Order: sequence, then C-alpha cells, then structure tokens
Amino acid sequence: MLFLATELASLLSTVRRPGDFVAAGTIELLAPSLEVEGVGPVALPLLPEQANRIIGVAEAAPYGRGEKTVVDPAVRHCWQIGPDRVRLGGRHWARTLDRIVAQVTEGLGVTDPVTAEFYKLLVYEPGSFFVGHRDTEKAPGMFATLLVVLPSTFEGGELLVRHQGREARLALRCDEPAEAAFAAFYADCVHEVLPVTAGHRLALAYNLVRVGKGRPPKPPDYVEQQGSIAALLQAWRDSKTQPDADLPEKLVYLLDHAYTPAELGFPTLKGADAAAAGVLAVAAQQAHCDLHLALLTVEESGAAEYADDYRPRRGRWDQGEDAFEAGEVSNRTVELSEWRRLDGREAVLGTVPVEEDEFSPPDACDDLTPDEEHFHEATGNEGASFERSYKRAALVLWPSERLFAVLSQAGLPVTLPYLDDFARRWAESGEHQRSPLWCEAHDLAGHMLAQWPKQGGYQRHRTPSDAARMLVSLTALDDTAAIEGFLTEVTAEGCFERGDNDAIMGALGRLPPTRRLSLIERVVAGRAAVSLEACANLLARAAAEWPDHRTPHLVRAATRLIEALPGDPAHAVPRLSWQDSPKVDASVVIDLLTALCAIDEALAKRAVDHLLAWPKTYGLDAVLVPATRTLLEAVMPSCAAAMETLRTACLVHLRARVAELLAPPTDWVRRADFSCRCPRCSELARFLADPERKTWVFKAAEADRRHVEEVIKGASCDVDVATDRQGRPYSLVCTKNQASYERRAKQRRGDLKNLARLAE
Repeated sequence: MLFLATELASLLSTVRRPGDFVAAGTIELLAPSLEVEGVGPVALPLLPEQANRIIGVAEAAPYGRGEKTVVDPAVRHCWQIGPDRVRLGGRHWARTLDRIVAQVTEGLGVTDPVTAEFYKLLVYEPGSFFVGHRDTEKAPGMFATLLVVLPSTFEGGELLVRHQGREARLALRCDEPAEAAFAAFYADCVHEVLPVTAGHRLALAYNLVRVGKGRPPKPPDYVEQQGSIAALLQAWRDSKTQPDADLPEKLVYLLDHAYTPAELGFPTLKGADAAAAGVLAVAAQQAHCDLHLALLTVEESGAAEYADDYRPRRGRWDQGEDAFEAGEVSNRTVELSEWRRLDGREAVLGTVPVEEDEFSPPDACDDLTPDEEHFHEATGNEGASFERSYKRAALVLWPSERLFAVLSQAGLPVTLPYLDDFARRWAESGEHQRSPLWCEAHDLAGHMLAQWPKQGGYQRHRTPSDAARMLVSLTALDDTAAIEGFLTEVTAEGCFERGDNDAIMGALGRLPPTRRLSLIERVVAGRAAVSLEACANLLARAAAEWPDHRTPHLVRAATRLIEALPGDPAHAVPRLSWQDSPKVDASVVIDLLTALCAIDEALAKRAVDHLLAWPKTYGLDAVLVPATRTLLEAVMPSCAAAMETLRTACLVHLRARVAELLAPPTDWVRRADFSCRCPRCSELARFLADPERKTWVFKAAEADRRHVEEVIKGASCDVDVATDRQGRPYSLVCTKNQASYERRAKQRRGDLKNLARLAE
C-alpha cells in the first residue's frame, strides 16, 4: 500500500523540467486601440457590422503544404489581415502582452528570454475552421505560436492541440467582455480549430521567438516516466479487483503552486504542476484511470498551549494570539472539492473525504503551512483552543471502474443525486435492463448499499428519508435484486418511519407476491419495537393493496406487531439508549386495527383487549375515541366483534362523564391545588379560598412575583395574571376566572358530539 503512493511520488519527482506543450488562460483586458486599414478603428467587444467590414477587406487565410502556401477552403476557412495593415496600441497594451507572454512561457517551461512578434489578425465567421496541422517556422528562433482572442461573441471554434498521445481542448472564449483568452503551444504540435457555429471570433496571432543563440526549446518529453507510471497504475487497477486487496481507492498528489477556485483548471496549471499533470494524463489514459484536479481542504482543531516566551505585561496577561501555540490535534477533516475534469467538462462530484493512506507521498501533508490559524482564549471550563485550515490544489487518480467506490466515500449527499440522475436518464433512454447505463446504476447502488450508514440515532420523520429516496430510484430502475437487498439489509435492520412507506410499497410492488409478503413480515418483525407507527401503516397498506395475498406471512407480521404494542412495563421490549418508546396516537390505532381486521379478526380482538387494558398508554380521549370514530366511519363489517368491544368502552366512558354535574361557579372560591406553603403562596391560597374577592394585587420584588406566577401556572389555577409597572416595586395583578368550567363545558360539547356519532 505504501509502496504505491511512494513510488508514484518518486516517479513524478523526476519530471524536473516544468512546463507543458500548451499553456492557456484568461487575462483582464483594458481594451487596446485596434485599427484596420480599410475599416478604421475597431470597437471591442467586436460588433457584427464591423466583423463583416473586416472580412470585406481581408483575404482568405492560406496554409502551408510542403514548401508551398496554398488556399483551400476544404482545409482552412477563415480570414486574415497582415501586420502591415493592422495598427495595435494603447497605453496598456504593451504591458498586457508582456504579462501574457510571461504566463505562457512559464506554462511552456521556457526560461530563456522570449519575444512575441505580431503575425496576423484572424477573423472566424460561422463555418470557419482549420483542420489538424503543424505550424512552420515563420521566423528565426520561432518555437511556438501565441493566440490572443479579443473580446467577441461567438460559439464553437474550440482549439485542439495534440502532442504524444495527449490532447488539450480549449474554448478560448470569455463571457466577461473585459477579459481576453489566450493560448500558446509548441510549433511542432498538431493543432486544429473546430468550426465556429455562431458569431465572429477575432484573434491576434503571434510568433513566440527565443531571444539569443542556441536551439529553440522543444516540448517536454517524458515518455519513460509516462510508461513507468502507466505500469504502476495498471498494477494498482488490477489489484483492486482482488477482494482482499489493501489498497487505497484513490491517490492524491499535491501541487506546488497555489490556485484559487477561479484559477483551478488543467490549462492554467503552472510550471512543474503542468508537467506532472501532463505526464499523469497520458499514463492514466493508458492504465484506464480517471484523472481530476481538485481543491484539498484540511481543517484541524484542538487544545492550544501558552507559548514558551509568554510573559505577563504591565500587571496583566497578554491574551493576543501570539501568546498561544497549537497543541495536539483532536479533530481533523480532509476533503476534496471544486473538481475539474481533464477535458474541461463539468465534474459534479461534490465533497469527497480523503483517507490518510491515499496521499502520494504518504507524508505529503506533514509540513504544510496553514492558510488560516486562529486561537481562542480559555473561557469557563473550556481551555484555550485553536482552529486552522489548509488549502492546496491536488491531482486525484482512481481506476475508471472504481468511480462509484470513490463516490461512496463521500456518502449519501453525493451518491443519492448520482443514482437519481442515472434512474432518470435510463428511463428517458428507453434502454433495456443490462444496458451500460442501467449496469452503471446497479453498480453504484451496490456500493451505496455496502456503505449505507449502520443503525444508530435518528430523528422521527413523516417525510421521505434518504432510504426512501434510494428506494424510489431503485424502483424507477426496476432493480429487483437491489430492492430486495436494501429492504433486507437496511429497512428491516435499521430505522424507518411512516414517511418512507410510499417508497417501500412502490419498491415491494416490483417483487413477486410471495417475496414481497415475506419481506413485510421481516420488516415488521425487525422494526415494530422502535418503528410502531411505520409498521402499523405499512401492514395496513399491504393488506389493502394486496387483498388476494393474505398469506401466513401477514398473519405472522400482524402477530409480531401486537407483541410489540407498549403497555405492561414488565413486558417492555428492550431498547438501545438512543431509541424512544414507540409513539402511540390515534393514527397508530387506526392503522393497527385496519390491518388486523383485514388479516385476522381474532388478532383484531386480541389487539382491542390490549388497548383497553392499558388506559394510561392508550388514553380514551386522546387515542381511542378519535380512532374509534374514524374506524366506524370506514365501515369494517369483517371485524364487528372487535369494533363493538371498542365502541362500547368508549360509550361507557363518555356517558359517565356526561352524567357528571356541570354548572358555572356561584362564587369566587377557586381550587388551590399546589403544595408550596411559603408566605407568598399562603397568601395566594387565602385569596383563592375567599368567595368574595375577585382580584388580588401582590406588590413585591421581581423574584417573589415570578414565584407566585409560576405556581399559578403550574397548578392551572383559574387566575389571570398581569404586571402593573406603576411604582416600585411592581405589582402582580391576579384576577379570578372560570377557565376550569369553560374547559369542562367545551369537553361536554365534544363528548355529546362523540356520543351521537358512536351511538349511531
């Protein structure tokens, strides 16, 4: 494992010459003054009218064929104007051109002085192109061509540059009108301009010429290193097919230069970074590995310590950040983001974590200097602490077929959108199962299932969870093997809630009847103790949607559901520390009895007896009465005995309460159901017992007023309270009301309504 990471870094360290065969980028542009003979001053960004006028005075651009220069629109179709007819200037242009030349010469790995000689002005209109070719030497010492695309609006026209089996594809287009795109490439590289599809592109062509004697520079040649690295990567890829291979999923090679997210891209890499990327690009292609650029972020925190030279100053301790130094790291995250593909296309990979064994070399992060570091003074029981972060650009490699294993390291926030997208694209394609797209989705689902978060703490929800989202995608793919694996290994062994049941039922519907019912039994048996509401709803839906398949599987599932019902503490189901007791409300009872009445009436009667045996768990007012009303309105003749038992119990309860005397209070005596007997509360009790007094003004300090107010609220006394802020101290104004009577009157109205409905 260490050999792989160490050997890759060792081979890349021999790529000593910086630079690559092509260098490109963009630059902020103070528009130069551009004047064309026969046209006059040209405005930038280029206007369509002026583009047509320039073409009107231009000539068809030729190309070199051997020692001849010919015009052939089948090979090259664009327009040119020679340097003698173009005047280019402006106060800032010379400085801008010098900056461009400096950047491309560094990117090409050229250290000798270089000058840029203006060669011609090129205009591309819709349909313009130039097939693959090499530039001829147009001036002594010329070694490369520089193209500067001035602000203009166009589509297409990408520049392709090839060298030793590699290809760079450059758009050379800026959306910002105050920027210019540029590219330079060695003259002996084959390059091609793809057709412009819309608009006009205006470009300046320069010859890059080495100043002084000696041979002109040549593109770097790392054939030997490329071969060695390709063999190393191929061996890594082959080893990953072995089930017990202890090898990293990816390799991360840190770059030398600093890049912001806006600057990060293969065409804009500098010096030795560009050389390393160029070598890896060829080797990765030969070994069937993927190569990306990414931004590595390392965040660390831990305890801080006082620095050795820490001294008190002028009778106080100096608590500035210089007084501390970082101690032991207690928390560390290492992640890759801001992904860039070699071909320039968008790479939506999200944030992917990095394992310690994935760095090349293994000690790549040991001597990094933090980009930010902050210290926090000790507060209360917390000691001094520090936080720091590092950001570095990195080249990232993995075997092409291991993409999903790499994505799975990032977890569900990355893999779920990928699987959603696969399911959507496969459905839209109309392709059959086992098509390449479907197989990729199935492969990703397998990686996700293998790394699905294990059972642990969770929050109750009635909205679809990540598990539901996964099942929806698998259902859309009709991936029955993955559906069965997920329901068996995740749903039946982990946690799910009622909000997941739409997805679960949809997924079960893809399976054969016997298998789907067997899985329902397994899910209910495994999760009823902690997901009672979800299991009751799932069983009710299954019994309703598949009435012809009420097999022993559903009977056994219903039995397990009854056994999981809370009630007798002596028979409580053991739970983990993070698991709540099953929540029981009217909806649970409704789903429970709906399922049982459809499956087995005897089980329904057994469940009703259990519900009535534990009134503290299944409150008549909060749970059983509303549930019974709903169930009776649904008309379930197959369960008449069980429902009659439940209805009778509810009627007895309601009639007993309706028979109680209900009348408004005849005086101002109010209940004083509190235990505190402090002087303040004793005065409150005397006030509540006085049949003549309606109001009591309690003038006291804020703490005493708050205590009395809390006692009133805690005991639900029939008293309204308000604070009179006139004078000092303030007064608590207590006014008796008849809230208890009003609550009972409201309850009586509800009881009568429920009696009428249940007695029908």
